Amino acid sequence: MNRTVFFNSPFLLGFEHLEQLLERTAKSAGDGYPPYNIEQTDAEKLRITLAVAGFSREELNVTVEDRQLVIRGKQSDNADRNFLHRGIAARQFQRAFVLAEGIEVTGATLENGLLTVDLARPKHNTIVRTIDIRTGRNERAVS
Repeated sequence: MNRTVFFNSPFLLGFEHLEQLLERTAKSAGDGYPPYNIEQTDAEKLRITLAVAGFSREELNVTVEDRQLVIRGKQSDNADRNFLHRGIAARQFQRAFVLAEGIEVTGATLENGLLTVDLARPKHNTIVRTIDIRTGRNERAVS
């Protein structure tokens, strides 16, 4: 299998981790459960909504791990129930979203079978810095 390396340009310094992030997201993109929406609610705010019908608050876990938002769900299977037909599976899931630097998770809410996770994106400020240029010689102070 041939791998296309996107970040091998000598002008892209320090972007080696982006290839790993792209590989991670490509692996999780194939799973369609649970379905989700991503919306921009404000200029600096995002919201992820997952359809998690049948999950209680205790069966859901939202964490941020190394700039990755990870949402996990695991339903407990009640052994004392006797199903004649089981069309709704007690299924576990893990859904991961890679977060850009600076994006923060501001909260999560479970209501009517929908889990919403709110994110804040900080305003981008352009910083211009002048770098002092020194000569290559050892300049000695004259006493």
